[in-house]
Amino acid sequence: MAVPARRTSTAKKAKRRGHIKLDMPNMSACPNCGEMKKNHHVCGSCGHYAGKEVVNKEV
Repeated sequence: MAVPARRTSTAKKAKRRGHIKLDMPNMSACPNCGEMKKNHHVCGSCGHYAGKEVVNKEV
């Protein structure tokens, strides 16, 4: 069975994993209220999606 001769250093490991990272979700401004929202999701502040009110936000 093969055994590594030396421990892999942190720098070597980090260089190998350079493409593994967290990405910010794509955000766009809501055309109704202007708040930032995720693309293809209902706006959390006004409840509009594709120009129509789909969630009633009255409190």
